[in-house]
Amino acid sequence: MRLTTLGDLLLDVIVELAHPLVPGDDQVARTRTGAGGQAANVAAWARELGAEARFVGKRGSDAAGELVTRELAERGVAVVGPVGGRTGVVVSIASDGDRTMASDRGAAVELAPHELEGAWFDCDVLHISGYSLLRPPLADTAAAAALLARSRGAQVSVDVSTWTLVDDEFRTRLRELEPDVVFATEREREVVGAVETRWVLKRGARGLSVDGRDHPADAATVVDTTGAGDALAAGFLVGGAELGLSAAARCCARLGAMP
Repeated sequence: MRLTTLGDLLLDVIVELAHPLVPGDDQVARTRTGAGGQAANVAAWARELGAEARFVGKRGSDAAGELVTRELAERGVAVVGPVGGRTGVVVSIASDGDRTMASDRGAAVELAPHELEGAWFDCDVLHISGYSLLRPPLADTAAAAALLARSRGAQVSVDVSTWTLVDDEFRTRLRELEPDVVFATEREREVVGAVETRWVLKRGARGLSVDGRDHPADAATVVDTTGAGDALAAGFLVGGAELGLSAAARCCARLGAMP
């Protein structure tokens, strides 16, 4: 199975708190820094689960860009796309098994349609991060990528990724992609509205729902939920619901979003 992802390759800063932050003061934490970004995470998990994986995106020409590109490539993912500008950073604060994120997407949002190469989309599935649909030029690039992938016989999947940022333009862009599969939480599906597609509902500790059937989550000791939805999407695309839930459980049991 050959999977191509389109979206973000960012520097992830994961902060695990034993106790809540204290405004205006200090708190002890355990941290992890490394490659992240939804599209990059999905590619890394797909490769871990036995697929051929390629990431398409723009990343910065700074030290952070070099670090995250090298890490993703070392995981066996082909990394393609232009280099320039500033690499984005996501700070994810993990506490009591939940996570809160602050995102700066840097150069990733600047990927333009003319920077794509058709050969990058010679795959079985193109997976597009919903963050890629928020604004041009990356939103236009996602549409162009979908056309290139479909011309080569690929399916297109999308992860909605966020409910707070969904607006009418996002809804229109998503529908125009005519995705074969859409991953979403229940709240994300609610705000997106009607889309003719195969919905995979990510239900956290309750597992997932697809094709009218509920699949319970695998048992896991939850350390950090960052990237669990990305692991689930990768596993589902590679091998179906059971593999997706297994990958999500593995992800939750450790600090960080990548395998």
